[in-house]
Amino acid sequence: MTTAQHKIGSGFGATSTAAEVLAGIDLTGKLAIVTGGYSGIGLETTRALTRAGAHVVVPARRRATAEEALRGFENVEIDELDLGNLDSVRAFAGRFLASGRGIDIFIGSAGIMASPETRVGPGWEAQFATNHLGHFALVNRLWPAFTPGARVVSVSSRGHHYGPVRFDDLEFRQGYDKWLAYGQAKTANVLFAVQLDKLAREHGVRAFALHPGRILTELVRHLDRQELVDAGMVDEAGQVTGGAKTPEQGAATQVWAATSPQLDGLGGVYLEDCEIAEPAPADGGRTGVKDYAIDPVLAERLWTVSAELTGVDAF
Repeated sequence: MTTAQHKIGSGFGATSTAAEVLAGIDLTGKLAIVTGGYSGIGLETTRALTRAGAHVVVPARRRATAEEALRGFENVEIDELDLGNLDSVRAFAGRFLASGRGIDIFIGSAGIMASPETRVGPGWEAQFATNHLGHFALVNRLWPAFTPGARVVSVSSRGHHYGPVRFDDLEFRQGYDKWLAYGQAKTANVLFAVQLDKLAREHGVRAFALHPGRILTELVRHLDRQELVDAGMVDEAGQVTGGAKTPEQGAATQVWAATSPQLDGLGGVYLEDCEIAEPAPADGGRTGVKDYAIDPVLAERLWTVSAELTGVDAF
């Protein structure tokens, strides 16, 4: 399979921060929507975008928590959204569209990881529903508001290496594994960007997916101390180990994806460390992007299934 997954020499890297990749970029007059924009790397993304002049809309499942986290931020508005509830997605999108504003940047940064088996909506597995289906429905419902030149950023993870989308058992009815479910959801995040870019590019809208890095944020709330040690995120004393990024560094790749002129004319690719990622090595190393996550046939299949499940397809 030919691929556009090759480095472009961005000049940035794993330790670059969101502020550094935005240096010299003026976002005055731009509107961004950042799901999860009040916690972890989402919060740092909101901070960086607003400091560069953007107006940021933060949809939040926990509105009071978002208001506390974003107190003192300028050019931020908070609205209610539960990605695991399609009625909530429909309501938020309706309110936004009624405002008549355009969207220049959309960053799907909200998500859950390695959660206990949970069912939402009509019985959907929660990680797939929240991380993928909720964002799928939201972007499709908001589609009329996207402006030419807009970018959609789907925050995936190196967790996509855990496995592909299991089309024969999307809901893990045949036995639940929290890491395989997380891997499926993160693979879906990449495939979503691949197909959205294919469909949206003729309208001047491009899409990207990415791995933000290993960051110790609230995302790990479902993991106990030993699981964090086993994953190499903390040592036995609970201290963050080497190789982990700060939230400011973790936000950098998604901010770069959303704004960098280095990516003009590109799309449908997976990024890591503020670069286009190379294909994953055949020996099973944990870097790069797996073939099954950027396969256009699988991307189209997932889009069709997602449209059937959510009842929405802007294209």
